[in-house]
Amino acid sequence: MAGDRDRTAELGVGIGWRAELDLTIERMEGVDFVEAIAENLRPGALPESLRLLRARDVPVIPHGVSLGVGGAEPPAAGRLAHLAACAEALDAPLVSEHLAFVRGDGVEAGHLLPIPRTRESLRVVTENVRRAQDALPVPLALENVAAIFGWPDDELTEGHFLAELVERTGVLLLVDVANLYTNQVNLGLSAVAALDALPLEHLAYVHVAGGYEHQGIWHDTHTTAVPAPVLDLLTELCSRTRPPGVLLEWDDHFPSDAALAGELERIRAATAAGAARGSLDGATT
Repeated sequence: MAGDRDRTAELGVGIGWRAELDLTIERMEGVDFVEAIAENLRPGALPESLRLLRARDVPVIPHGVSLGVGGAEPPAAGRLAHLAACAEALDAPLVSEHLAFVRGDGVEAGHLLPIPRTRESLRVVTENVRRAQDALPVPLALENVAAIFGWPDDELTEGHFLAELVERTGVLLLVDVANLYTNQVNLGLSAVAALDALPLEHLAYVHVAGGYEHQGIWHDTHTTAVPAPVLDLLTELCSRTRPPGVLLEWDDHFPSDAALAGELERIRAATAAGAARGSLDGATT
């Protein structure tokens, strides 16, 4: 596992690659790595923009949204093969996916839904993750998802569920602090308590994103500037560990190049503030 961490140790600050942002990302300074939605890629015919970034030695991470490791059915061999082909075509350091339910009995949910956090669910997810790890040529990182509801029979918190899954499988974590904030607003789940429970030594990288509140519900839309509470959570995380990378997600209603560059600077500032706080805490304990 130490070797897996070494490959992601210096990702830096990145942005989610979207076709609408290809020229922006190509000419923007300070983009250390990018993440591309795997389902939008053809490994044998990668977008020219991604080929250009790889030629500049910018790491590109395939990010899946449909594998479904949180379902009762094992991940489909074809979906795993596609993720593996994307990783090989991009010479990616890892592949990331969501710990989510996306389909059952052939019916697509159309959304990344939370899974029941029960012992039985943990057993099933463990087998699904192991199957995925065996099929991939690079390490797998799993992302916590945003939710607008929770299951009544949950036996574990999200943090403890992920911690046990990591212990059983060695899977890496993609911690989305915007999703932790979403769950805090919508479900009353403490984001800081989740950080307390997570094995951050297995951290692959971090997501941040913006959204908006409507009638008491936070919508994680990836269409606005990152709100201050999400950056505060990033600072909190960085006071505990040095994340290998932090990535901005922006999926629609794209702002100016200058605005996106400003968001990356805000991320750097929050990261630096957390590192400084962590150094101070370490010096005073």
